[in-house]
Amino acid sequence: MKKLTFYLMVMVLSLGAFPTTLFAAEKNGVAVEPEPKEIPAEVKTMLNRLEEIKAMDKSSLNSSEKKELRKEVRELKSELRSTGNGVYFSVGAIIIIILLLILLL
Repeated sequence: MKKLTFYLMVMVLSLGAFPTTLFAAEKNGVAVEPEPKEIPAEVKTMLNRLEEIKAMDKSSLNSSEKKELRKEVRELKSELRSTGNGVYFSVGAIIIIILLLILLL
């Protein structure tokens, strides 16, 4: 009787240790390519301007022109960061969402 319970426990633990989804993976999976996002025209123009500045020969410029280019690059980069399509939550909003989930569930 002790051997039977021992074997049953080993079998149950082994089934829990190796989930069946591990063996259910496809052998020849098809790679799914993400759809390319459309870039707005304003962002394209900013990116093109940044590429133009990178490709410039800056050795012939004087210090004031270089300074203006650096300032323009900083402004373009800050505008590109601000046009990100991310969704931002404040800490307070996250706490409220968590509390609502706890209370409703």
